[in-house]
Amino acid sequence: MANAILIQNANLYAPTPRGIQDILIVNGSIVKIAPHIDAAPIELPLQVLDAAGRMVIPGYVDQHVHIIGGGGESGFYSRTPEIMLSNLTAAGITTVIGVIGTDGTSRHPETLLAKARGLTQEGITAYMLTGSYELPLHTILEDARKDIIIVNECLGIGEIALSDHRSSEPTKDELTKILTQARLGGMLSGKAGVVQFHMGVGKKGIGLLLDILADSEIPAKHIIPTHINRAFHLFEQAKELAKKGGYIDITSGIREQDGFPACVKPSDAIAQLYSDGVPMEQVTMSSDANGCMSVVLPDGSAKQLAVDASSFHEEVRDALLAGIVPAEQVIAVATSNPARANGLYPKKGCLAVDSDADMIILDENLLVDTVIAKGKVMVQNKKVLVKGTFED
Repeated sequence: MANAILIQNANLYAPTPRGIQDILIVNGSIVKIAPHIDAAPIELPLQVLDAAGRMVIPGYVDQHVHIIGGGGESGFYSRTPEIMLSNLTAAGITTVIGVIGTDGTSRHPETLLAKARGLTQEGITAYMLTGSYELPLHTILEDARKDIIIVNECLGIGEIALSDHRSSEPTKDELTKILTQARLGGMLSGKAGVVQFHMGVGKKGIGLLLDILADSEIPAKHIIPTHINRAFHLFEQAKELAKKGGYIDITSGIREQDGFPACVKPSDAIAQLYSDGVPMEQVTMSSDANGCMSVVLPDGSAKQLAVDASSFHEEVRDALLAGIVPAEQVIAVATSNPARANGLYPKKGCLAVDSDADMIILDENLLVDTVIAKGKVMVQNKKVLVKGTFED
């Protein structure tokens, strides 16, 4: 049955500021945005939400989440479980891209695809990248190019580890061929064809990627190094890549106390990139949610914790409150920029007529209050209304 939601008096950031607007949603899509929309002529079951005094922004597009679990690097007991729907929606994440990470042996792209389809059926929108840290790539079909072309949910390749003790030490030629696979796969399927690179703290940083850009015809837009704020030298190299047209991805959960003494706090990273004149449309952020973090306890033992998706909104909020970067550019880092990078814009990452009705209503303290995904209210008044199939 057709249904409609009317959001009234929204302080709309689409992510560009639109002022006070009403938003009409019908069957999962935005059909009208105007200063006033009269509810009387709407001949459908209608839910009205008053957003007076509140900011309404696009739902977050998180391009790096271990949806089938991550970790395992401290032994089998340290493998994180699959993520639950409400772990994402409570953080305002309405579009997610799943990655495998370190363990391409006991975790498989077929499982990643199944989980992405499950999350989509439960109410958000989920995609995947094929491959993992290591080369040769583990794929669903014979090669990554075929995965991108044939598998609708597969947007590209990743995350391939570089400058990391867990990397398979790929050569420049190997990476160039992988980038070519992604580009051709994307061209033939109408997708972005990106390659996401896990960046460790090794001294080479993203130098190999910059060399490939200098010596090949591959456009920079296909390259997305992530975790670029986990070390100062990575952060500086990333600025150069962004100026060449590549996308650079900040990880939201990184802190000094998490074992990264030379890191840049995510909200500070946004501010520094802006102040240094880096093209902000090339800057994205992701959560690395559901990966595994080993925390050393006072007695010297280690405790394994799954990375929480909540850090994603916390960093957006911190950057908004700091007031250094214009609000629309902060919001774009978490919405329209990753949507563009992965070929999902304008269906995702913005609030416009014909876009998917994915949005967040923030309260007066800029906390996540209400989350709508594909026109369905998933979270309201900070309470999760829709839970995943196996959630309590």
